[in-house]
Amino acid sequence: MRKIAIHGRQVTKDSLSHIESLFSYLSSHSKEVFISDSFREVNKSQFNLDLYSGYPNSLSQGDADCIFSLGGDGTLLDTITHVGETHIPILGINTGRLGFLTTTAKNSISESLDLLFSNQFYLESRSLIQLETATALFGKKNFALNEFAILRKETSSMIIVKCFLNDQYVNTYWADGLMVSTPTGSTGYSLSCGGPVVMPQTKNFIITPVSPHNLNVRPLVIPDDGELTFKMESRETSVLISLDSRSATVPHDLEIKVKKADFNIQLIRLQGSSFVDTLRNKLGWGYDKRN
Repeated sequence: MRKIAIHGRQVTKDSLSHIESLFSYLSSHSKEVFISDSFREVNKSQFNLDLYSGYPNSLSQGDADCIFSLGGDGTLLDTITHVGETHIPILGINTGRLGFLTTTAKNSISESLDLLFSNQFYLESRSLIQLETATALFGKKNFALNEFAILRKETSSMIIVKCFLNDQYVNTYWADGLMVSTPTGSTGYSLSCGGPVVMPQTKNFIITPVSPHNLNVRPLVIPDDGELTFKMESRETSVLISLDSRSATVPHDLEIKVKKADFNIQLIRLQGSSFVDTLRNKLGWGYDKRN
């Protein structure tokens, strides 16, 4: 790997020395570094980024051999919009908090990059969910790694969402919202709303209601090869639609379709690490906390 793209948000004070060591490592190993325009803008006062070429928050095939995402899981979700269909692998370096996706610790950057550049890694292919509407919401970036969600907006009134799978009626949800999660997103918003943890390799979506008004409504796991259609009702004229960390306000009578995207995202997993290890470490599994 010679060409390395870098994206991230503003680097915090406790991470400055770690990111400085990252740039120093890349320079000493003669890597060609490209900085996203947004990363340059928010960090230009902290680093001498004039040494590096930039890119306008979107990469094309061949622009980079991989991209480093500096931050937490939210930053990595933003990074996938830079990569899109290019299949450029992403390495998540965790300068945030929990980090299910950003599995490389900031205090072990040199050791991790040694593994990366000696080809001691493998790629995890993660499926995406894609949104389709008549209004072409989010343009060409109408995909998400974690989840798609319909949420009530600026009101205490619930919304009503009718759900169809391959045009077959499934259920009507009276709730504060409804989301469709990928296996990757099963450890995110869906988990906090009571959804199950699903292994990344499974070919499923999870339909999870947000604060449902019916106690018999539970998350539903479905195959990811079908198409979901949602028809909404609300006392308000609009609802909020989100794809990972991006959102838009839409009319409450807009019909929405979601399905599996026809391309995947490639996450870099260094040797000696696995998804099960991440689950156990992040969720505290396997520890007796009774004493």
